[in-house]
This record gives sequence, structure tokens and C-alpha cells, in this order.
Amino acid sequence: MEPFTFASSSELRIPVAVKVNRLEGYEKPLPYSTLLKRPDLRHRGSNLSPNSELYITVQPFADSKPLTVHSQTPYKHFKNGRVWNQWLTLPVSYSTLPANTQLAITVWDLSPINPKGGDRSHHVPFGGSTISLFDDDATLRTGRQKCRMWRHKAADGFSDTTTPSQEPRKRGRRGQYEETVVVSEKQSRRDAELERLVGLMKTQEMGQIAENKWLDQMVFRQIEKLEKQSVRESTRPKTMSRASGSPEDGEQNGQVKAPLCAEGDPDHVDGSFFLYIEFPRFDHPIVFADHEYPPPPISSVSSAPSQHAAVVNFKPPPEVQLGPGIHSDGNGTSDTDGGHRLIRIYDPEVGYVDNPAEYKHRRLIRGQRNALDRDLKPNPKMRDFLNRVMSYGPTVELSDKEKDEVWRFRHHLARDKRALTKLVKSVNWNEQAESRQAIALLPKWAEIAVDDALELLGPGVQNPAVRAYAVDRLRKADDEELLLYLLQLVQALKFEPKHAKDTEDDETDSSLASFLIVRSAANLKLGNSLHWYLMVELDDDAPSQSTRNKKLFARVSYDFMKELEATPEGQARRKVLLKQGELVTVLSKISKDIRSSRGDRLRKIELLKKMLADPKNELLHFDPPLPLPLDPEVLVTGVVPEECNVFKSTLSPFYVTFTTNHGGKYSLIFKTGDDLRQDQLVIQIVALMDRLLRKENLDLKLSPYRILATSTLAGAVQFVPSAPMSSILSSAKYGNSILGYLRFHNPATPETPSILGVRKEAMDNYVKSVAGYCVITYLLGVGDRHLDNLLLAPDGKFFHIDFGYILGRDPKPMAPLMKLSREMVEGMGGSSPTSESQFEAFRQYCFTAYTTLRRSSSLILNLFALMQDSHIPGLVLPGEGAAASVRIVEQRFKLDVGEQEAEGFLGTLVEREMGAWGPVIIDRLHGFTQGWRA
Repeated sequence: MEPFTFASSSELRIPVAVKVNRLEGYEKPLPYSTLLKRPDLRHRGSNLSPNSELYITVQPFADSKPLTVHSQTPYKHFKNGRVWNQWLTLPVSYSTLPANTQLAITVWDLSPINPKGGDRSHHVPFGGSTISLFDDDATLRTGRQKCRMWRHKAADGFSDTTTPSQEPRKRGRRGQYEETVVVSEKQSRRDAELERLVGLMKTQEMGQIAENKWLDQMVFRQIEKLEKQSVRESTRPKTMSRASGSPEDGEQNGQVKAPLCAEGDPDHVDGSFFLYIEFPRFDHPIVFADHEYPPPPISSVSSAPSQHAAVVNFKPPPEVQLGPGIHSDGNGTSDTDGGHRLIRIYDPEVGYVDNPAEYKHRRLIRGQRNALDRDLKPNPKMRDFLNRVMSYGPTVELSDKEKDEVWRFRHHLARDKRALTKLVKSVNWNEQAESRQAIALLPKWAEIAVDDALELLGPGVQNPAVRAYAVDRLRKADDEELLLYLLQLVQALKFEPKHAKDTEDDETDSSLASFLIVRSAANLKLGNSLHWYLMVELDDDAPSQSTRNKKLFARVSYDFMKELEATPEGQARRKVLLKQGELVTVLSKISKDIRSSRGDRLRKIELLKKMLADPKNELLHFDPPLPLPLDPEVLVTGVVPEECNVFKSTLSPFYVTFTTNHGGKYSLIFKTGDDLRQDQLVIQIVALMDRLLRKENLDLKLSPYRILATSTLAGAVQFVPSAPMSSILSSAKYGNSILGYLRFHNPATPETPSILGVRKEAMDNYVKSVAGYCVITYLLGVGDRHLDNLLLAPDGKFFHIDFGYILGRDPKPMAPLMKLSREMVEGMGGSSPTSESQFEAFRQYCFTAYTTLRRSSSLILNLFALMQDSHIPGLVLPGEGAAASVRIVEQRFKLDVGEQEAEGFLGTLVEREMGAWGPVIIDRLHGFTQGWRA
């Protein structure tokens, strides 16, 4: 087969166009007897003049339904013939059209009276024609087309149209007449010549015959002449020949005459009209190709809005069970397979619509047991089944049987605080009877934990009563605990349902919003954090934020300011927030100027000192002292221009020192051009994990330094005095080792206990902090770990910085799951079982931290789930969406195995990463790259 070049219609993203050329045809004048019966025909435009004014409408149809509005030719006065030569553009593109698209073309006549009435009282159809846009081979029609006009009919556009552009051929049957046109030899030669010329003209249009303007004009006129003669001949009566037998009356030589149009109808006269149109031409044939839509992700499918809808129970795509001899790869050779490829078709309704039979069954079963469920108690086997269901994590979807059993024993489960979230998933909130019973159980339920309350505030719960119950649980949390979840609670505002009474200009003042506003107005730290979280959401440089969400956060910010006015210290706190905003604006401008300035790093440092000392910026003295946005408990009185620095980086972040009201100093790093929201989220999770470990009496000496994103591309970071591992290992002062650094800053003395020549307190800080960060960075999938973003403070506390890659993403190959280098282990005394080696203590800290955090996995997973719609780039995995982030963290918790198996897995991971050679190569390459850049 020769190669064939073509294009697909799905890639043709241009509007559909058709050129209306001219109308040809003749008809007999109306007899006087007809005009007596219908005097209105005397004033019809086409009966007054053979060149009367007509106009044409073109409308696309598919499956007997219009695809869009019609396009219409402008008014035009005709002199010698009805010639438009007008391109009409339809408001639809080729790429969106189905294969059965038809164009309904109607020519309209002017008439004083429309006998059928209707909207077009002075417009009656002169004729109509319906032509398919694609031919029988699914190829787009191009070039000139000749359409037969069905007189006094509007083009219907139906799938089985009554106005086809080409009259269908009729097959003769035995004993019946078959329509045949008796033509003369002269007419036959003329039609053959016309067909030949039309074919040559199409060949020339394709560029295969060179143009010759004066000769082409002669050919075009000859073609028009032959076409007019052909149309004139078509107005003559046709003759009918019988397929077999002989006619009974009026037959001569096997032929009988019959009129073309029915008589007795004043709207029908002998005649025939043809409309010549033209479709656009393309360099290659256009073959129909439908757009293939990928299966919608479960998180993007939303159920139909319902007043009582609360939980959307998504279902996975059904499994396809292949029969004997059927292979999904199409390589089957059995007779049942037939060699055809098996195609799996995804039905989106399967993902979120209940099976009607299952829905009816569930409704009948649940409706019969309402009176008996109150005193129902599970037997031992059912108790074990329910305990297994209660142990499920927040991401596990319940099966239909599990939902039915949870609903059946709902009164018994009311004493189990873990069961409420499972009940919410089991209730059909579209069923009013069920929803009323579930809501009535809420006051009787055992007090739920905070992690369950956060799950009830997620996107899957829309019932206001359930969300209000979760907010009531949060009211019992103290301000310090609430501050740990505040970032996620601000995101949860997006999932609040919108009541019917609300309008577009008045967003819902939900119970969650009211709770956050009241608590934040009464606490300086909460109010400070809430204000800046809202400012980030209202940032104009966040194009991904929807208009509805911006209105929502603007309303919450406005209500928060109003609530502040009602408090005793409200006016003062509003002024503090205003001054904080001015400070951040000035620092942002300085950062942008430093970044855009030319010159080396020393010149940028001099420019920074000059701008900080400039009186116009008002940074030298704050009166009264200003609570720092990064940490409102720190009151700063001004900046110290001499103690500033600019770091070696593309974005040129700068270091600035503030004086405090107690005479101390507080240093921070400010940067623009970088999104710090992801680092802010990681540090928040680290602080939360530190609190969870401390509650179990396990203090791993973590250093969750403060980070505050002031916009989507600016923010501040607390500066912690420390040294990167790369400089420690390359410093001869410390003996090129971590142990030497610890001995230098924490030498052993006879008065204090020591280990390996290091004060015991500093060594404990180092061992515990390394264990804690090894576990935490593994759980969060922190990537791009090298010796420059691993820091060690003089007191022995180890910590990580720069969380640009999380959830398993890493820009380098052979990235480790846990950053534990040989040098870090040697700082503990090595992995050999010696008397002073702290490696075994390090392993035990790792195991204890891992098992402790596994028990709080639901809380951490729910926090990530609430961040799904935060538009933080690192939380959206390519091709998977934001919901995949929760699954990745869940996988690293190993919730599908027991505690001993999880400890065994972690021990194997520690041994493997400690002796891996891949991270060593990465550190060497990174150090070489940094040295080359310097």
C-alpha cells in the first residue's frame, strides 16, 4: 500500500466555514387558477422576479439535534442571477464535531403571509438541502459541492433527513417501476464533458495543474454554461420504465410519462433548483478522529449538588475478568478470541454513581431495621469484623458490606470515638431519613480525637451539621495545639458548603470561619498567623486561586478585622498588622532591588547596608516595638545595618539582624522569587511531630525553625547559628570530621560526663536529632539531600533545611530514601559495637520515633489531605494530582503491616542507606559543582 498522508479532525482547531456561491434552476410560472386559490402567492418574492432577493441560513446538526446557532448571508440585491460568493463562518470548530455532522442549508423567500404561521411570519422556505460534512469514508468534504434544493421545504438536519443534497437512488423490485431518466445522446455527451471539466478544475485547485488566469476564466464560464443547461434539462418531466412486465395504461415502447411534482398543491410547480457551495481545502485530507478523554481522576469528579449530600462515595473502575482464550493484549489465538484486540472502555458514572439496584436494596434493608438497630449487639465474629474496620486509615474506602454493617451497629458503635468517621462514610446523605438519624446520633457519640475532627472538615464532608460537630471538637483544643493545625484549617475553609441563602456577593460565614476568627482575635500568635495565611491566599500573583476562593478569604479577612475592633486591644492589634505589612513591603522591595542590581556579592552587600540605613525606609527604629511577623512573641525595635549579608544564590536572599526590646538580637533571612509555602508546610509537620513525640516523653532535640510565607513568592526564614556539613568535613580546624566539630564546641571536662571526648548533653543532642530527622525526612520523602543542606549547631543539634523536593521527588538519580552518610555515623562513634559508640542508641531512637508516629498517622494524613487544594507545586505529582501526596505518605508509614514488621523494615533501611555508595557520589558531584560555581 502506498503511503497516505492525512490529518485528523481533532487537530483542526479552526471554525467551520462554507462558501455559498450561487443558486441555479428554473420553474414554470404559476397558473392563473392557482393564483385565484392563493392570492398571497402573487406577492411572493420568487414569483415576482426570477432574480428576487433571497437569503440563506446554514446550521450544523448531529443526531437530529442542532450543534449551535445558524449563520446567515447578508442582504444582497441580484441583477442577472442569484450569486452570493459569500463565506459563512459557524461558531463551532472542526475538532469538536462528531462524524455524523450535517449542514442544514435553507434558502428563504419573502412572503407577506406565512400560511403555516410561526416566528418567521414573512419568511417562507424557498428550498432546503442537507449535506453531510464527512463522506462515507469519514473524510472531510472539501471543494465545490452541488446540493439539490427541495422546494418549499426547510432543511431538517435529521439523521434520516427528508432533504438530502443528493437524491437517493431507488432499487427496482420485481413487478414495480424503476425511475430512469431518458436522456438524448447530445445531453449525455454534455454531461460527460461537464464531469470532465469539473474533475480538471478540482485537480487544479489541488495545485496539480498550473494556473492560467485568462484561460481559466474561459473554462469557468463554460462550466457555468453547461451547468445551467443541465439544470434546465432537469426541469423536464422524467420517464419511468418498468422493471418487468408491461404497463396497463398510457405505455409506449415500455415507457410511461409521470410528472415530477405532485399536482393540486399550490406550493409545488414543475422545476428544479441546485445550490452550489464550496468547502475549504487543505493540504492533506482531513480524516475524522474523535478526541480521547482520559479517565477523570476520582478527586475531580463531583456529585450532583444536593442539600443533604455530604460524602461522595467514589468507586474504583470495575475489574475486567477475561474469559477462556481471551487475552487483553490481543495476542490470543483461540477461536473465542478471534484475533481481535480487547478494548477497555471507562464509564465515568461507575466512579461516582450508585448502581440503582444496589441503591434500592440498601434502602430497603436499612429501612426495615430502624426499629431493631437500637438494641442490636454484635457477636464475637462481628465484633472482630468491626474492629478491623475501625482500624482503617482515613484514605481507606469502605466496601458496601462494611458500610451496611457499620450502619446496622451504629448505636453500639456510638461509644467508640474512632467509628464516627466510618459512619459518615457509610451514610447515604442523599436519603433524608438516613441523614436525620445520623445527625441525631452526633450528640450521643463519644468525644472524637482531633485527627477525626480534621477528617470531617475535609472535602468529602458537605453536611453542615457534621462539620459543625467537628468544629465543636476543635473548640476544646488550646491555642498552642490549634496553631499547629491553623494552616490546614485555613485551607479547609475552601471546602465549606455554600448555603442556598447566600449569593455571589455574600459568601458563607461558616461555623469554621467564625470559630477561627473569634479564637484568632483573642490570641496574638493565632491572629498573626491567621492574618498572614489569608494574605498569601489573597496574593494577586497566585493565578491558580479561583475567584470564589479569593472572595471567600477576602470576606474572612474582613470579618477578622471587624472582630478585632470589638476586642479591648483590637485597635492596637490592627495597627500592628498594618505596620507588619509595611515592614514586609519594604523588605520585599529591598530584596528585589538587590536581586536585580548588577555587580558582585560585595557590591550587593554595600547596597543592602545603604538601603537598610536609609531613613526613608524607616527601619532603624520602631516605636513602639513591633511584634515580628515571623514570631510575634519577639518585639523588635529596629535593624542593625552593619550586621547584614547577601548569600551566594541566584535569588540573592539577604540576612538581616533586628534588635529586640530586651537588648538581644534576632536574625532572619528574607528572600523573594521563591515559593516558601512548601518549606512552611514541612516545618509545620516537623513541629507537629516534635509535639507528638514529646507527648510520649521522647524529646529528639528537633529544631523546627520558623518560616513564614508572606506571599506566594516571598517570605522570611529564622536564622539558626550553625554550620553546613560540607564546611565541617572540609575544615582542618575540626579534623575534617563531625566528631571533631563536636569536640571543639563541647569539649569534655572532668566536672561533666562525656562520651568520645564530647560533653554527654551535646552528644545526646546529636544522636537524638539525627535519629529524629532521619525518620521524619523519610516519612515526608524529602529529596535533594546533600552536605550543604544538612546543618549542625554548636550545641550538637542536627537539622535539615531547603525542602524544595518532597514526597519522594529528587532531581538526582540514585537518591536515597533516608539521608544517613558514613560521616554522620562516625560522629556517633561508628557502627561497630564499642563501649562508647552511640549507634545502637541511634537505632533505638529511630524505632521508637517511627512506631510513635505510626500511631498518629491519621492526624498527619488528614493534614496532608486538607492541603490538596492549596496549589503548592510540590504537592501535585505529575500525572497523579494532589491526592497522590496522601497515598505516598501513607505508604511510608507501612500501615498494612504490624509494628514488628515495620521496625524490621526500618532497620533494614538504616543498614542499607548507611553503606550505600550512591549518596557518596551525589555529595562529591554536588561539592564539585558548588566549587566550580564559586
